[in-house]
Amino acid sequence: MNPKSYKILFLCTGNSARSILGEYLIRVVAGDRFESYSAGARPTGRINPIVLQVLRDSFKMDASGARSKSWEEFKAFSFDFVITVCDNAKESCPVWPGQPIIAHWSSLDPAEFEGTDEEKLKATLQVALQIKRRIELLASLPLEKMERLKLQNAMRDIGSTQ
Repeated sequence: MNPKSYKILFLCTGNSARSILGEYLIRVVAGDRFESYSAGARPTGRINPIVLQVLRDSFKMDASGARSKSWEEFKAFSFDFVITVCDNAKESCPVWPGQPIIAHWSSLDPAEFEGTDEEKLKATLQVALQIKRRIELLASLPLEKMERLKLQNAMRDIGSTQ
């Protein structure tokens, strides 16, 4: 692990789609600058297969080792950043040790998409691209040089980026 890496946790309700996309896409965008994790308030116990397909086909990532897990698993971890990617997780987000920067980056839920497999795939890819763009903005910030309040504001602003 890079000694200057930041620990980041992506949270959603089921930990089956959006938070998994965040956990894996930051690895593509920022390499070893971040040590990434994901979890859910009420994990489904399985990863959305279309999310795995999008990561594999569009981003050349093998996420077959991903698993849906509870945020209880990480309650003793000290994170630098905690990002909620769904409104339910934002409302029920626990207090994390170490005073991480907390941000809310809401995205549509691929688990709720309806239509043909092709339509679901296209919609899931759009969510992945939105999350990737937000991660690119985060990775472009001079984190080491930013004051906490400015960083908190920048993280909030990233969440409003489409």
